[in-house]
Amino acid sequence: MDAAPKRGPRSRINWVLHLDLDQFVAAVEVLRRPALRGRPVIVGGRGDPTERAVVSTASYEAREFGIGSGMPLRVAARRLASRGVTDAVFLPVDGQAYAAASSVVMDTLRRLDAVVEVLGWDEAFLGVQTADPEAFARTAQTAVLEATALHCSVGIGDNKLRAKTATGFGKPRGMYRLTAENWFEVMGARDTAALWGIGTKTAKKLAALGIHTVRELADAADAGLAAALGPTIGPWLGRLGRGVGDDTVSAEPWVARSHSRETTFQRNLDDPADVTTAVRALAARVTEDLRAEGRSAVRVELKVRYAPFETHTTGRPLPEPTLDTEVIADAAAALTERLDHDREVRLLGVRLEMLAPP
Repeated sequence: MDAAPKRGPRSRINWVLHLDLDQFVAAVEVLRRPALRGRPVIVGGRGDPTERAVVSTASYEAREFGIGSGMPLRVAARRLASRGVTDAVFLPVDGQAYAAASSVVMDTLRRLDAVVEVLGWDEAFLGVQTADPEAFARTAQTAVLEATALHCSVGIGDNKLRAKTATGFGKPRGMYRLTAENWFEVMGARDTAALWGIGTKTAKKLAALGIHTVRELADAADAGLAAALGPTIGPWLGRLGRGVGDDTVSAEPWVARSHSRETTFQRNLDDPADVTTAVRALAARVTEDLRAEGRSAVRVELKVRYAPFETHTTGRPLPEPTLDTEVIADAAAALTERLDHDREVRLLGVRLEMLAPP
């Protein structure tokens, strides 16, 4: 009987990995202040819970008490006090420190045999050709830990959507694989809000159509979704339900499409004239940000948060690309006419979309 032929090396397969640094901002602060390890750490604003600001990041110890990103610092402080927590620490945001730590992480990843697409301070996609993505994920985790003392989690997928979704199942410090083979087994019964790209408002719109789970969204006809939610958004949501997504990872540097500035007022604004003045000042600051890049503004958006905590946005295109501060400030100020002047204003923000770089 002839001997069985020897197997050749396993074929190299394309994978998308999503690497996410665990509690990144809080972790950087703990590295700077080792005495904080094991304590609830909340980073946000100027680190003063008596001021109006929101939580940027909470350590896992703080999250155990229901503290999360976007929560007002005052609410976080009250919640901790109600639970009898006396050792919590509130710290100011230090963007330079986080950017420096992130730079080391991304440079470390670039030294691996992968294409690295940076998503932000604390996450990146990796395009990898390997027969063992879990082994590659462990290599990446080890490299990051040795270079920075920061831990990370890795999602493994056959496209960006599945890799990004998988990361949540691997946290903290772990990894998880999510592909077409196990997509519905893992995600099918989950609420549509569990999908990357679907927020609370969209989930409510889908629920109104009788679509509550990922499986129901995947099974919905594109024509029906298009009719109810728009010819582009509707079918795109259906693809999300099926786990269909982009599988191309690009090393091209990320280029900002817009810049924004916002401010939270320590006392609510109740005079429309004060609101307009604040908007004009914010518009001037954002225009300076654009001028530093040499990219003209093409659209202006106004964000308002009414007291106590209801947020709305409105915007309009500019007549032509411009870096004229007065033109931009006038356009932003004109948007205040759309506001409800019977309500007090807690926060204002101005966002300018820019021309694409040449």
